[in-house]
Amino acid sequence: MPGSLSISVRQCRVCGTRLAADNQSGLCSPCQHQSGASAAPEVPGDFWDAEPLRRALADRHMGQVVRAYRQHPFHRAEFGRRGIPQSNVGDWLVLTQAQVSRMESGSPPRNLDTLIHIARALRIPPDRLWFTLPQDQPAASETRHLPRRDGHPDPAVRASQEAWRTVRRRLNADRAAPAEAAIQLYEPALRIESTALLAPPAWLAPEPVPLERVALQWDPSPVAPILDGTAHEGLATRPLRLPDQRFDRYTLAVRYLDSPTLFENRPSYRLTGVHWGGNGTGELRFSLSTYFDKLDLCEAIGHEFATAAEIGSDRPRWGQLALRRAVGDPFDLHIRPMIPAITTLLLRRRADGNATFFLHWRDPGRVATAGGLYDAIPAGEFQPSSVLAQPDGPDFDLWRNIVRELNEELLGAPEFDGSAGQPLDYERWALYRALQRGRETGAVRTYCFGVGCDALTLATTIPSALVIDDGVFDELFGDIALHNAEGVTVAALSEQQSATGIPFTERNITRFLRTEPLAPPGAACLALAWKHRRLLLAP
Repeated sequence: MPGSLSISVRQCRVCGTRLAADNQSGLCSPCQHQSGASAAPEVPGDFWDAEPLRRALADRHMGQVVRAYRQHPFHRAEFGRRGIPQSNVGDWLVLTQAQVSRMESGSPPRNLDTLIHIARALRIPPDRLWFTLPQDQPAASETRHLPRRDGHPDPAVRASQEAWRTVRRRLNADRAAPAEAAIQLYEPALRIESTALLAPPAWLAPEPVPLERVALQWDPSPVAPILDGTAHEGLATRPLRLPDQRFDRYTLAVRYLDSPTLFENRPSYRLTGVHWGGNGTGELRFSLSTYFDKLDLCEAIGHEFATAAEIGSDRPRWGQLALRRAVGDPFDLHIRPMIPAITTLLLRRRADGNATFFLHWRDPGRVATAGGLYDAIPAGEFQPSSVLAQPDGPDFDLWRNIVRELNEELLGAPEFDGSAGQPLDYERWALYRALQRGRETGAVRTYCFGVGCDALTLATTIPSALVIDDGVFDELFGDIALHNAEGVTVAALSEQQSATGIPFTERNITRFLRTEPLAPPGAACLALAWKHRRLLLAP
């Protein structure tokens, strides 16, 4: 993580990448995958005689088996008295920490493939199980951690996949420089406050609009997009899967060749209309899509640009960018599915009218997009909390999405990721109720700046700001989780004595906009918040 920021972190002993607080292995996720250290350890035979494990196996509850396994006294010497962190087990199972948590505390998994996968990953002896393991497949620990360069016997396929992986990892290691190069493809007037986030005039509100004055409308009959992840123009961004056959979609290549910790397809809202009124109101229209519909095009567009830059041109030209040319106008809502994230700058307003702000460093080993960059916090995809995504349901709300991200990123809580069977009951959620009371009294205020597209990937975002008065902030977020499933919360600069936020000053704004690797959506939020600071921080 660049810069001299006041965060206590440890570094990977192989590559130097900073490690999450709960990482006990001394290796980052990519190095674990290369070394095989992310496989479950060998355990003695009497390990499985421990009473919590015997009981969980007898109850046929694989989630409780996972918990008993993690907390077994055998692991204390290496991992401490709490046992193995959920995030480590998640690496072995190719699950997020949140998914492991829900599996442990929820109803027992029933899917046989899931049960077999977990049993193999944890090396559970077959005679302890209530189901039969197939004998014709090797254990997960024997296959998943083989060096990836040996993944395919055909040399042409192997070379194609290695070349693709090299570009992908380089792109994730440094997106700031390619973003600055990609912005040169577009008219300067489209840049939001000189950042690498693009927007036509019609997509930006004249001034920040209170979130409660932004109406969301459901589009029952959206026009099918012209381009999707299978577009012929994107073929060169997808490596060979077999001789003479490429991966059908970019996300399939990511999943099988270079999957980060967090990589799941989820229901997501698709933007189909944008309108800002002259009276401080706005209207956004949406239909339903999926997260991978976004990645299949946006990550491929970024990959295409990085590939062109790598083969000899620091600033690729349109002739080298077939997929980007096929998109054409990046603001045409009918060309491609635009699935926006909501990126929010959190401002802590003090009684004297000054403020501090918070950022998030996104760990490239854990996230699929914007890895290695700072971004505003909270930020996340506009998605339902449940697979039961109803047009007029409780999740179809910008504010509620922001609260869910606050809960995850500032408090370190498991993510409401869209896999639940029932929508979240917001009115029974203490954090949501407390923030709602703050909105009613004016101690919590939210604003929307408009809609924009990242110049590098053309990913869409809704930039916004959340202002919370000091007292309410201390009450709700006094104990900020500096580490979460996606990276590290930046709550102070190195010269500060306490982690109460980065001072919201021109000097600090300029520093992050000009000298730090800041994701375009976060940069736009920071620049727009500074531009409109008098409105945002007014008493």
